[in-house]
Amino acid sequence: MRVLDVAAVSAWSAACVHSLSVLRPAIDGINVYPVADSDTGSNLLFTMTAARDALAAAAPEDTAGALSAFAKGAVAAAKGNSGVIMSQVIRGIAESAAARDLDGPGLAEALGLADQAATGAVSRPVAGTILTVLHTVAAAVRGATGSLEEVAATAASVAAEALEETPKQLPVLAVAGVVDAGARGLVAVLDALSGVISGGATEPEHPLEVHHNHATETPTAWEVMYLLDGVDEESLPGLRKTLSGLGDSVTVAGDGAGGFAVHVHCADIGAALEAGIELGRPRKVRVEPLITPTPVEVGGGIDRSVVAVVHGGPLAELLRAEGVAVLSVPPGVSPTVEEMLGLINEAAGHHVTVLPGGKRLTEAADAAAGHAMAADRDVVVIPCVSPVQVLAALAVHDPDRRTNDDVVAMAEAAAATRRGELRIAQEESLTWVGRAQAGDVVGLVDGEVVLIEPAPASETNLVAAAVSVLNRMLALGGELVTVLTGVDAPVRLPGELADQLRLEHPEIELTSYAGGQSDAVLLMGVE
Repeated sequence: MRVLDVAAVSAWSAACVHSLSVLRPAIDGINVYPVADSDTGSNLLFTMTAARDALAAAAPEDTAGALSAFAKGAVAAAKGNSGVIMSQVIRGIAESAAARDLDGPGLAEALGLADQAATGAVSRPVAGTILTVLHTVAAAVRGATGSLEEVAATAASVAAEALEETPKQLPVLAVAGVVDAGARGLVAVLDALSGVISGGATEPEHPLEVHHNHATETPTAWEVMYLLDGVDEESLPGLRKTLSGLGDSVTVAGDGAGGFAVHVHCADIGAALEAGIELGRPRKVRVEPLITPTPVEVGGGIDRSVVAVVHGGPLAELLRAEGVAVLSVPPGVSPTVEEMLGLINEAAGHHVTVLPGGKRLTEAADAAAGHAMAADRDVVVIPCVSPVQVLAALAVHDPDRRTNDDVVAMAEAAAATRRGELRIAQEESLTWVGRAQAGDVVGLVDGEVVLIEPAPASETNLVAAAVSVLNRMLALGGELVTVLTGVDAPVRLPGELADQLRLEHPEIELTSYAGGQSDAVLLMGVE
């Protein structure tokens, strides 16, 4: 039974450096911000070269020691987001080697651990990147029982196939006509591993044909990197949260021995360093200007995207079905700056229109729109205080219209949509129309309580309250009613409401969707 030994690890480290040095100009050329670093090929080469040198200096006597030295060298020297993630790939393999021989099944298990380590290091994983390719590889070889050579060959082949799929998973890649640069580096590393194990060629396979560089000369923010020692692992989620509030591309990657490599793209260097100082001892601090490429343009002369941020999974899926990029956040939670920047910067085109489905979501969108990391985008936030206003805006969106005219039309549609809600009172409260007890059905129009239907919140009571609220809204006119049902809404409620409206307002068109919101039984919009 053949296993990965010290000589093979050493040969692999050298082959990785060779492959990346050959591919570096091409990898740099396909970089598209913010998916990859501003100089991904150089970052990967720097990281792997340092890892190779650390391995050579350690002169280990067993495979586990060799991979451990390789991984620690990669983490310590990790440069850029792609370098940090690659260091975690090696770390995952090293940790597996510490527990078992790396034969075929052992390598398959190691790649699964590498997937877990790399994904766990990233604050906000993005589809269509190096993480997607790694996850596809880990899934493909999971439980494999073949030889070491067979598993390595499968990993390299699946990675190359997954790489070709990345433009379909991330709009900014599809528009640019390129693959993710970090993912291409992973393919090179797995090709090198397969070549070393098989004894075949270690020259880079799957050559790149696209050389597409979007870089400009003006830095808009900074790439902050440092090693962090003496930190309690329980405090790492808080560190990631703090860094996510400063910018994007946040990674906090461990070396398996208590040290961590921290990476973030942000505008406030001091705040990024202070976050580490509060928890441990930062060292080897590196700060580099972040060169952000000009946003890619959509074909046909259209240079814009519409994106949304909402609460509720079903609503998010509804919007995605309409071709809108959506950030779905849990009820009552505001998205982080990193999440909002990801939504904005991963959209294709220079102009991005953001439709937030609530007041707090609008505030988060406004904060991200003015952030230095989004400075190269023309971001317009259309204020919405309810998801029904998001749907109204999308209903009039016309990609063939001039950008400014389209934004005005969407803003007017959102503002003109009157909104109603049905909520279940959670406690006793005093309102403009009387005292509500816990369990009562409370109806609101444009944020003001207009009726209280005594408990229980039965289907009959809910229908009666909804019709009463809609009658108030329709008194000022309207042609279309949109209803979003919450998670606690009875299944038959939309149908019962439609039947009742058909009797009282036959001229009204009613459309119902599952919204998935937890704070309201029904959200209603009148246009």
